[in-house]
Amino acid sequence: MKIAINKLHPFYNHPFKVIDNAEMDDLVLSIKEQGILTPIIVRPLENTNDEFEIISGHRRYRAAQLLGQKEVEVSVRYVNRDEAAVMLVDSNLHRSRILPSEKAFAYKLKLEALKRQGKRSDLTLSQFATKLDTASAVGQDAGESRDTVYRYIRLTKLIPELLQLMDEEKIAFSVGVELSYLSENHQRRLFEIIERDNCTPSYSQAFRMHRAFKDNCLDSRLLERIMSE
Repeated sequence: MKIAINKLHPFYNHPFKVIDNAEMDDLVLSIKEQGILTPIIVRPLENTNDEFEIISGHRRYRAAQLLGQKEVEVSVRYVNRDEAAVMLVDSNLHRSRILPSEKAFAYKLKLEALKRQGKRSDLTLSQFATKLDTASAVGQDAGESRDTVYRYIRLTKLIPELLQLMDEEKIAFSVGVELSYLSENHQRRLFEIIERDNCTPSYSQAFRMHRAFKDNCLDSRLLERIMSE
């Protein structure tokens, strides 16, 4: 069906970035010439009057906005938010390039949704084992191990500035995971040093910061000493 574009709303806490860049310009041109070939997938929003939340098609929705379209073609799915969250993540993981921050928050979103749904749970298993099985389900669908899923979710503990450096490939994945264990204050102090000296930590440096923080002996002076090497 066709729905007024002002009745659509982006998925709350949508983990995948929608950026007005050259790729968006190409999509705008394509939709201008051919229209939206694949309908936007939406679900009815609870407690609203004909309002819908987007599950898949946020970039197409943005392109339609830029074109000033009043209506867009959609396909309605009558699912709850947790079911929609799983659909949203699965529909985006096929993309050729996904930023570390996108994958981190996407895995977290899907893991929490599956846990609330109670999927892959077994009353004969411990709570810990059940959680691991849920992470295995997330990883299996994405072609990654359970441990990798948890390592990506660790990245959601990074301050936005450090996560941005990861997206820009200035900090390696393994380094980001180690830094995610530092407190927010320590991360902010570290980012100040990175900005000032135009350098990023190696894995060895990040590991030692993590270990020092765990031993409750990490302070600004030690951060400076490690980063000065």
